Amino acid sequence: MSTTAGAFIAGGIAACGAVTATHPFETVKIRMQLQGELQSSSSSPHFYRGPIHGVSVIVRNEGLRGIYRGIGCAYIYQILLNGCRLGFYEPMRRTLATTLFNDAKTQNLGINMFCGAASGIMGAMAGSPFFLVKTRLQSFSPFLPVGTQHQYKNAWDGLSKIYKGEGVRGLYRGVGAAMIRTGFGSSVQLPTYFFAKRRLVKHLGMEEGPALHLASSTASGFVVCVVMHPPDTIMSRLYNQNGNLYKGVLDCLAKTIRTEGFFAIYKGVIPHLTRILPHTILTLSLAEQTTKLVKKLEDRILGPQTRVL
Repeated sequence: MSTTAGAFIAGGIAACGAVTATHPFETVKIRMQLQGELQSSSSSPHFYRGPIHGVSVIVRNEGLRGIYRGIGCAYIYQILLNGCRLGFYEPMRRTLATTLFNDAKTQNLGINMFCGAASGIMGAMAGSPFFLVKTRLQSFSPFLPVGTQHQYKNAWDGLSKIYKGEGVRGLYRGVGAAMIRTGFGSSVQLPTYFFAKRRLVKHLGMEEGPALHLASSTASGFVVCVVMHPPDTIMSRLYNQNGNLYKGVLDCLAKTIRTEGFFAIYKGVIPHLTRILPHTILTLSLAEQTTKLVKKLEDRILGPQTRVL
């Protein structure tokens, strides 16, 4: 592992590369989560019916600019989220393993899940204002609008309007749902990645390399999507609301299920899976490579003995 700062940088760079490829599916996912909001299934619109259909509809009506709305905010958010997640996970894990087992190399599922969740929650708190604006930019459509529409010129315009109208509290609207969502996802992402990696090496004899990283990332991405999607839907609605349509996470969950049925919390799960699998694969696979590059730079600048694990 590189230093904490090095791992933060490596994780952020890897996540930005991944989000560039997967952002269109994120836009479709958010619009599917918002379409038919608090309407019965019989009366709700179905403008976006799946990942491929959604992408084609948006590109046809709004062009590439429409499908990549909010990409600037997505980059900043991913740097903060995955920088924290990949930068703080290993130092926290090693510290707890040393404290509890007197051996930093000990792998314990409980410790791994706790450190994954904690590092993810830190990233979610840091990046929440940018995810808020990203969600509102992506949900906006002059052709097929869904949910509340927010007309921001760009990310900075969105941040400034929210701050002027609602203050700091407005910028952190929905942060509770974001922390739950990211805590759920982060608690399983890195532990399942490293678990799958160890099992593939032990039982299938796979060697370190792109094939091992790809297989481990695929397993991790699938588990992340299953665990994270319900709070992700709640978060999207809390972020996009105008005023006080929902009082909080539980109120949003109750209203959504009561009005639209239980499976409403899984709206957009296919685009989410279409996004999260390649995103996780690219993020974790690229992180392996960027971490190696950062290590080399640190060894040249700091020397191999000064790296803090």
